Amino acid sequence: MDMDRTACYRAISTRDARFDGRLFIGVRTTGIYCRPICPARTPKFENTSFYPSAAAAQEAGFRPCLRCRPETSPDLAFWRGTTNTVSRALALIEAGGLDEADVEGLANRLGVGARQLRRLFRQHVGASPIAVAQTRRILLAKQLIHETSLPMAEVALASGFNSVRRFNETFLEMFGRSPAKLRRIRDKAKREAGALSVRLAYRPPYDWDAMLAFLSMRAIPGVETVSGNVYRRSITIGGDSGVISVAPADRNRVNVAVRFPNMAALPQIIARVRRVFDLAADPDTIGAHLSLDPVLAPLVAARPGLRVPGAWDGFELAVRAIFGQQITVPAATKLLGRLVEAHGAPLPATTRDGEGLEYLFPLPARLAKADLAALGMPGARALAVKSLAQAISADPSIFARGASLEEAIAKLRSLPGIGEWTAQYIAMRELREPDAFPAADIGLLRAMASADGGRPSPAELLSRAERWRPWRAYAALHLWAAGVQRPTASGKIHEREAA
Repeated sequence: MDMDRTACYRAISTRDARFDGRLFIGVRTTGIYCRPICPARTPKFENTSFYPSAAAAQEAGFRPCLRCRPETSPDLAFWRGTTNTVSRALALIEAGGLDEADVEGLANRLGVGARQLRRLFRQHVGASPIAVAQTRRILLAKQLIHETSLPMAEVALASGFNSVRRFNETFLEMFGRSPAKLRRIRDKAKREAGALSVRLAYRPPYDWDAMLAFLSMRAIPGVETVSGNVYRRSITIGGDSGVISVAPADRNRVNVAVRFPNMAALPQIIARVRRVFDLAADPDTIGAHLSLDPVLAPLVAARPGLRVPGAWDGFELAVRAIFGQQITVPAATKLLGRLVEAHGAPLPATTRDGEGLEYLFPLPARLAKADLAALGMPGARALAVKSLAQAISADPSIFARGASLEEAIAKLRSLPGIGEWTAQYIAMRELREPDAFPAADIGLLRAMASADGGRPSPAELLSRAERWRPWRAYAALHLWAAGVQRPTASGKIHEREAA
């Protein structure tokens, strides 16, 4: 990846925050790599080298700075739109795609050869897939050491190290000291009532009001709540269950409180929180591109930092989409509450936080055998949910990211009860496809009619949206946000109109 050394040096000399997360500086005289906003004295130009990612700097032999702490920089998906293969690979790595498999296996999931995948990573990230996975593990461990009072054995487990011995060896090799000696403070408040607190960075601006309003409207009773500016939900990973809460914090970060019995699941939990709150988005890049369209420009200006809300679980999202067909958002949410009460497992009392979280969302195996018609929903829709649950039980990887958006849509459409709109919606929120676009959505068609003066057909809207690539999902959110209060003829806002 080509980087203009003069421009990069100017960015670090002025400590330009716009480059935080986009650029990392290796200092040859110290062997340390830093963020552009590092408060340390600016190194001489001839002693610097520049890298597009922390993994690239680390693979070049530099160790993370203890002052600016690269592990706390925004984790930007700036390569999206440049190569979707790399974007999908990075999402899989963040979700643990290299914990149990090798690069060959990762490449197979993406439909490319291992050699091509390594070449793409070198070109766009500046490091190999293995180096990216190792860097994420080390930086998460370093963050937990600095910000929590977890015992070192639990830090090793929570950051994905297979053994405490390997964890200690890595830190001795990189920092010349044991992990325990890196810990400067022990903030006991970080783990009150058995909860672990971690802060995740994002690039501003961020439209928190829009995000929380979206999640609040769709919060499943007993499973999710939004109170004030805090989102809470029950979670299941493997055979364990717990609760998380997410709230905006200072300095462009979110605070994530986790109450979960198995800390080995922490990387997965963090990856899912990033996905739900779209923390890897680069609003400047996305906004600048969409603002080239005269229809979208005023919408982007009115809502800078609008994100695409993600989903915690693909099956849960698909069930919600099927339940919401032809009924309002509140009606679908109420029906989901009845589903959870009838078929969801009770949340263990030890993990409840007294904020209305009582159940876990039903597993596919449970709904595959359930009598859903008893909930008072149409038989065809109940059959669709049951058939979907049976399909997911047989193949849990159905909602995994594939080689392309088109392939993912085709795979989703083969499932019972999932048409084009639902497939595109799942691709937007669960698969995190930034270019997914439900062109037949009535809300999008009405929003464009309001903007252009004439309601387009789905085909015309799809053609119009070509100029919005590769950020069509964000364009859809801006159109939905602009028209979400427009009622139907019956005075109701339907699931498809409010997304």
